[in-house]
Amino acid sequence: MSNHPDMQLLGERIEENSVFIDDINRELDKVIVGQRYMIDRLLIGLLAEGHVLLEGVPGLAKTLTVSSLATVISTDFQRIQFTPDLLPADLLGTLIYNQKDGEFTVKKGPIFSNIILADEINRSPAKVQSALLEAMQELQVTIGETTFSLEEPFLVLATQNPVEQEGTYPLPEAQVDRFMLKIKIDYPTEKEELEIMRRMSRTGAKPVLQPVVSPEKVLAAREVINEIYIDEKVEQYIIDLVFATRKPEKVGLKDLKSLISFGASPRATINLNLASRAHAFMEHRAYVTPEDVRTIAMDVLRHRIIPTFEAEAEDISPEDIIETILSSIQVP
Repeated sequence: MSNHPDMQLLGERIEENSVFIDDINRELDKVIVGQRYMIDRLLIGLLAEGHVLLEGVPGLAKTLTVSSLATVISTDFQRIQFTPDLLPADLLGTLIYNQKDGEFTVKKGPIFSNIILADEINRSPAKVQSALLEAMQELQVTIGETTFSLEEPFLVLATQNPVEQEGTYPLPEAQVDRFMLKIKIDYPTEKEELEIMRRMSRTGAKPVLQPVVSPEKVLAAREVINEIYIDEKVEQYIIDLVFATRKPEKVGLKDLKSLISFGASPRATINLNLASRAHAFMEHRAYVTPEDVRTIAMDVLRHRIIPTFEAEAEDISPEDIIETILSSIQVP
């Protein structure tokens, strides 16, 4: 690593630019108990320009965490409740005819914000989901004949209930692939739940969060993350992991071949690289280690592997397949 030019200089820049990560965590601790994993992944999404899909039962502080994050980075926040009768115009905005001057004016929708919480995204039909995805992919919205750019940072955090529930429209694979990370939120531990109960079962004033970092600082951090060093061996490790989801038999995992319908797309490779850099940045490091890749691999890959009917019949999940790959592929 020492042969990388200006490594020490880069290390100092990372150190200086990543101080706000600790400030954000300290501030969020005032209102959020536990959920370190969720907060870390939301920050990785923010730093690596990647949208995040959150899956978990209601009541796990998903909305509170997302709105609190928006407050501490002093950005606009909109929560959009997805329902079966939601229309694309309710999300994007619409043209309104003004009778007095005979002109159409644009009324912008809630998508024009920095952090969007698309709550229960799988409760709305495909045309609403795809309206959101254009904004995610292109960072722009078209209303009538005018195209508007969205302000950065722009981040979509979508929550979904487990698909078995009544009245849900599962997200098509191509759409799920647009999310950098898919994270599964679990119940708090007993100790955390005790702390939540003590904090939340008091009426009256709740702690007020202060902004600790500006959106400009977040955008500057993204520039620095682009410079984080990633060794060729670590790059190859990322390629090996992704290719093992497509052709497991080539890496001696022939048992997996019958369990995977489709492996991860090239988007997985790009996102694993970006998210690993963001993870290194959060650890105040100027280079990516294989451990960064391993830490984030499950969240980048779990929604990109489509198991076969055989896997489903044997109750083998994408997570099981990824675990096997992670424990089998040699770490550089």
